[in-house]
Amino acid sequence: MKKLSSRFFLIIATSVLLLSCTTSKKILHSAVTISSIKFLNAYEIPYNMQYKNTTVGGLSGIDYDAGENVYYFICDDRSDIDAARFYTARIVLNNYKIDSLVFTGVHNLLQSNGLAYPNKKQNKLQVTDPEAMRYNPKTKTLVWSSEGERIVMPGDTVLINPSVTNMQTNCKFINSFQLPANMHMQAVEKGPRRNGVFEGLAYADNYKTLYVSVEEPLYEDGPRAEVVDNNALIRINKFNTATKKAVAQYAYKLDAVAYEAKPSNAFKVNGISDIMSLGNNKLLVIERSYSTGRLPCTIKVFIANLNAATDVTGITLTNNKNFIPVNKTLLLNMDSLGIYTDNIEGVTYGPVLPNGKKSLLFIADNNFNPLEKAQLLLFEIIE
Repeated sequence: MKKLSSRFFLIIATSVLLLSCTTSKKILHSAVTISSIKFLNAYEIPYNMQYKNTTVGGLSGIDYDAGENVYYFICDDRSDIDAARFYTARIVLNNYKIDSLVFTGVHNLLQSNGLAYPNKKQNKLQVTDPEAMRYNPKTKTLVWSSEGERIVMPGDTVLINPSVTNMQTNCKFINSFQLPANMHMQAVEKGPRRNGVFEGLAYADNYKTLYVSVEEPLYEDGPRAEVVDNNALIRINKFNTATKKAVAQYAYKLDAVAYEAKPSNAFKVNGISDIMSLGNNKLLVIERSYSTGRLPCTIKVFIANLNAATDVTGITLTNNKNFIPVNKTLLLNMDSLGIYTDNIEGVTYGPVLPNGKKSLLFIADNNFNPLEKAQLLLFEIIE
């Protein structure tokens, strides 16, 4: 989801001497218990920064390969500025702070035919809208999601289904996941909404499961979130990574939009911007709320427990009480930190800290907008 609204030194190099190299080699596969998260530091990537003839921005997803100490950042540029792409980087921590971010590569996302994605002027029916990315260390491959497109206007209808794609780290297409029927774009008001689809990805069950979250409610599942609680429900899809097929869907209730828009009829949104597995059928969930007239976003981090949730595959959620939604517990409302928080769209486990504690890193998508910040937020996990 692009936020609609009215940089710290960065070192670019191909190699650096990193602190905490020995501890950062460990990757978190087992279940993680989180009682709270402690804010440590905010780092800002300069606006309009150039790297290898591309503009760095729109970073809407982050993941960490601890074995190689490499971070993956997917960019949500629809090939309008540069070709749809992702970046690799290294992050240097020093004394519990982000010392520097070192970009090490940029790679174009490729279609199944091996070609880069066009922009809407080149071919409006083949445009992609990248949002999330995860690395699988078992297969040494990447999975990424696109929100697709839905434009329904007299004389101009564009329907591109959202997608979840497996590819090699060199961007060679492997295969795509098979979407449930209710995840297909339609010309009528049924199925996903424009720009409110696959924002979150999370591997689980030793990479046998992939959870894919929908940012906003499907048309048939009820209204979008408002400033008052209106029981807005989204779906979390559960896929089998071997068959690439969905095996379940779970209903998740969104919080209300945090602030009224100014004017009140202007754009506002609350939805899931990313998810991450904690093990034992639990997810870390980011809800990101934005309202026109207010630059900061309200970012809430929840622990979602799917164990008792009903599989709602084939069930319409509107005016339906015959299911159990995902149980969620608030871990942190970032408004309480007293810092500026922008359009947080990605989260990953970071390196182990010098005190032996695990860390989390959040990334904010600046939408290539000078009024917004491409932030990295570092947190310590308190178990």
